[in-house]
Amino acid sequence: MDQALILMGVIGKPHGVRGAVHVHAYTDNPASLAAFALRDQRGRRIELAWVTEGVARVTLHEPGGKVTVADRDAAARLVNVQLFVERAALPPADDEEFYLADLIGLAAIGADGTSHGTITAVHDYGAGASIELDDGSLLPFTRAVVPEIDLAAKRAIVVPPIEIEVRG
Repeated sequence: MDQALILMGVIGKPHGVRGAVHVHAYTDNPASLAAFALRDQRGRRIELAWVTEGVARVTLHEPGGKVTVADRDAAARLVNVQLFVERAALPPADDEEFYLADLIGLAAIGADGTSHGTITAVHDYGAGASIELDDGSLLPFTRAVVPEIDLAAKRAIVVPPIEIEVRG
């Protein structure tokens, strides 16, 4: 996916029989998704109209015009469709804040100056975010492990946790 696009959420399972879907937003204010020009993985424009908290009706911008999803089968075909927004459409981050996507490409540097590689991805499966380095290792994205982020210098200070190998 284009680096200028930021993943904002994903469409979940259908809700009812009239085409509504659950929407899992990756924002502090899920309702704000409806205000953005959302696109899916193929670049297709998607509009959301909230029915209730976390549940929305979807309108797809197809080549032939707008199509509002109106039944459960059509809604089921949208499960796992990712919702992206252009980076330029997002408000600037406040001081001492950043978007998780801004971490990708930063050098991961130890407190002693040792290079740990480059951040290649940020994962968040609900229990807390983790950063992936180019060697495939994962680090928890916590203040203890990533105490400093300097976007201007394109680096993140990392303090990898002490690993304990459990033997059976």
